[in-house]
Amino acid sequence: MVKMKRIALILTLVGLCMGVEAQKANWQNLDLKTDSVFGISTEKAYKELLQHKKAVPVLVAVIDGGVDTAHEDLKAIIWNNPKEKANNGKDDDKNGYVDDMHGWNFIGGPKGDVHYDNLELVRILRRDSAKYGSLTDSTVSAADKAGYEKYKKMRKEYEQGAINAARTLQGIEGFKSVLDRVVAAIGKDTPTIDDFKKYIPRDPGETQICRVVIGQLEKDPDYTHFKEEELGGAIKHFQVQKEYQYNISYDPRSIVGDDYNNSQERNYGNADVTGPDADHGTHVSGIIGAVRDNAIGIMGVADHVQIMAVRVVPDGDERDKDVANGIRYAADNGAKVINMSFGKGYSWDKKAVDEAVKYAMSKDVLLVHAAGNEGNNLEKHTNYPTRTYEDGSGQADAWIEVGASGPDDDSTLVASFSNYGKTKVDVFAPGVGIYSTTPGSHYANHDGTSMAAPVVTGLAALIREYYPKLSASQVKEIIMRSVVKPTHKVIVMDDDQPRQVLLSDISVTGGVVNAYEALKLAATYK
Repeated sequence: MVKMKRIALILTLVGLCMGVEAQKANWQNLDLKTDSVFGISTEKAYKELLQHKKAVPVLVAVIDGGVDTAHEDLKAIIWNNPKEKANNGKDDDKNGYVDDMHGWNFIGGPKGDVHYDNLELVRILRRDSAKYGSLTDSTVSAADKAGYEKYKKMRKEYEQGAINAARTLQGIEGFKSVLDRVVAAIGKDTPTIDDFKKYIPRDPGETQICRVVIGQLEKDPDYTHFKEEELGGAIKHFQVQKEYQYNISYDPRSIVGDDYNNSQERNYGNADVTGPDADHGTHVSGIIGAVRDNAIGIMGVADHVQIMAVRVVPDGDERDKDVANGIRYAADNGAKVINMSFGKGYSWDKKAVDEAVKYAMSKDVLLVHAAGNEGNNLEKHTNYPTRTYEDGSGQADAWIEVGASGPDDDSTLVASFSNYGKTKVDVFAPGVGIYSTTPGSHYANHDGTSMAAPVVTGLAALIREYYPKLSASQVKEIIMRSVVKPTHKVIVMDDDQPRQVLLSDISVTGGVVNAYEALKLAATYK
């Protein structure tokens, strides 16, 4: 899995610096015609369509890595379980979860919270090694041949991934070492761009480092941010990959204390919905519904939401059992829209997730899922969970798969990292340089389909606020029918080759969601 949060990686061996360009404030909610950015026209909708209209609160579940429930721009919209009394150690509402005031954490337990976990690929290899690990091409039986070949393929992918993580970490640490040497020679702890321009490199390595740093500081002159957030974040990312995600000996599940092999088990976890790293879920929550009229922070898409925090995503791949239980918990406790900004390349127990999705459908819940950040064609690659049921019984109707778009109405409209697929991705939504809430009452730009999905979730909630009689399937239909369809081609990567395509070639609707058009259409439904 490529974790769906913005990590500006410094690819030092080739001197490539990646960063998010500054975007117009609140651009995802602006209008293409009025503001010259390809937002979803939320502000136009509030101004022209929603004034003096009454709304009802809509409960939105954010199934993610945790939410900062005390954030200044979110605390007013955090769900408070009306049937639960805080911190009394009792299950007051008899739903099986003690003190679940704001949601539930399915990756915690009496021993604390899971922070890091493996990739699903690694967990499956660990599970299957007992059966296939000692086999060879000459000793495998005919009955085990198919499983063995799949195991070999996965083993090769794992080994390559582990090698890449270790090599990239080594390269970035080498970059930092040379940078530290340059900074020491400059003689300032926080050098400026002019300091780097004036510095005379002593070898080719220093020349390369200065070029990369100057390029970054031209975008953002804050050297401390570059060193601590960009470079430090890249080092941490690959350290986590090496030490936890690709470490086949690491298994943190004992922290949870459940019977992991029992997919029917429901009542485990704890009430800590923030967890050790709530950056991603907090950012997602702000996009959906950060308070619009408090003169601080940002403006979410929807103005009358309550956010239910359901923690199932560690730093690593989420587990199917937890995802399934997170969906069930949200549906049972009144959520009408569920945001799922996570994904992975393999599935341990898709049946459990499928059953939970079907259960949510029965409760009239709309699920919104991020398409993933690998730049892949999902007609060829899979990003789990998917709306197609494993047992062949069809698809989840009230499910929207979301790709990420950028602010410019040109060939770069589809974000370079976004997955796509003619029958797999329904719509696109803003997901580049999105400014939103982060823990500690802070704010930051992130990009990813993780940011695009909550734009659609916020739109779905907005429709359900003002047109509460509409079903989940009707809300999906409205969102799909009201997209803005560009007529020009966009660039995507296909098997590492750039290709120019229409949005209708890489998505079901061929368009970017639009709040103004969606609300106009919703008004015509009876």
